[in-house]
Amino acid sequence: MRFSSKEQIAALRERYPRGTRVELLCMDDPQAPPMRTMGEVMGIDDAGQLLVRWATGSSLSLIPGVDSFHIAEKGSPS
Repeated sequence: MRFSSKEQIAALRERYPRGTRVELLCMDDPQAPPMRTMGEVMGIDDAGQLLVRWATGSSLSLIPGVDSFHIAEKGSPS
């Protein structure tokens, strides 16, 4: 597993602040929510994964550069 640098983590936290709404386009995981499911970013962990609370009730994380998603609505920086 590749870990992100502190600078990369800071950039992700700026790009995806808490409250950002994302829409899932594709995730290669048997536990993935259905395609086009909306979710809310709850934070970024130290590995650079987006901690997402999905509309389905799931809390599966997104991995930028691996999973496909887009920002539906930008959250407010903390």
